[in-house]
Amino acid sequence: MIRLTSIIIICGLIGLQFWAPEKPPIPIEELTIIEALNQLGDVTLDGQLADRSVKGVSVEAGKSFVLNGYGIKPNGNKTSRISRHFECTACHNIEREDPDLTSIDPQARLSYVIDKGIPFLQGTTLYGLINRTSFYNGDYEKKYGDLVEKARNNVREAIQLCATECSQGRKLKKWELESILAFMETIQIKIADLDLNTDEVQLIRSAIEEGSPSSEAVDLIKSKYMAYSPAHFIDPPPNRKEGNGLKGNPENGKKIYKNSCLHCHKTQRYSFFRLDDSPLTIKHLAHHFEKYTRHSVYQVGRYGTSPLTLKKAYMPQYTEEKMSRQQMEDLRSYLTFKANG
Repeated sequence: MIRLTSIIIICGLIGLQFWAPEKPPIPIEELTIIEALNQLGDVTLDGQLADRSVKGVSVEAGKSFVLNGYGIKPNGNKTSRISRHFECTACHNIEREDPDLTSIDPQARLSYVIDKGIPFLQGTTLYGLINRTSFYNGDYEKKYGDLVEKARNNVREAIQLCATECSQGRKLKKWELESILAFMETIQIKIADLDLNTDEVQLIRSAIEEGSPSSEAVDLIKSKYMAYSPAHFIDPPPNRKEGNGLKGNPENGKKIYKNSCLHCHKTQRYSFFRLDDSPLTIKHLAHHFEKYTRHSVYQVGRYGTSPLTLKKAYMPQYTEEKMSRQQMEDLRSYLTFKANG
């Protein structure tokens, strides 16, 4: 009897080695877009996930490239900088910056980023980059020509174009590029980020629990965020003295100056042209606003600047989607009000 009991206990212990309680499924709301689409039978975005078979790939290295401009090699040493002038965050946030992921509204974005304590920038946020399928859209072909052709529908080529052209830097090595994509996986859109009502969440939940492909659920998810970022270049007003014919709001202009202009120009963080809140600076900007010089905010805001001799750093322009005509007049109104105050 004792021997039989011992055998039963031993068998039970052996059985425990091969049995473990199942992990509870990830709540639907916490699934990333790619995870949810995969479970619904759509793998169209899988090609944008990092290739982790490449030696040296890591989320930590990718994050360092984005935030610091350099990565950490597998041996612990730093890589060379991607660019001498910029980090990715000079022009791009890494957090969500639009309250509505289905539309572009620069004023709604300004209010949203101020509430979150992040800057108001020219570039589209890197949050959700890996969920997009189109890059350098709209008028960017006018700026980069045929280079856009390879980058338009290829996230890897888009990142390389940003590294070599936008940041005036070097081409990324394979492990560096895949590390950046590994980091992008950590800042992609989740189901909880979408504007879904109770019935829509239940539709997605039911489809995933059934374990069968659902084009209805897939289409619903894809309808709740933009898979591209539109970009249209616009000119300054024909008559710069008259402006855009819109009444400016100086309070809104102050927000733009603080959260946009000073992000790059304060203490020469990214630019060789320093800006601050001093009367001299404000009067200079207000005076040149209506002129046709590289110190005119109309000029540099809409056309950007070219690198100066021996200085490859430059200022990218604001598209209509990143700063509206109204916001440009708000900025002018603030600077004029402060200069005359």
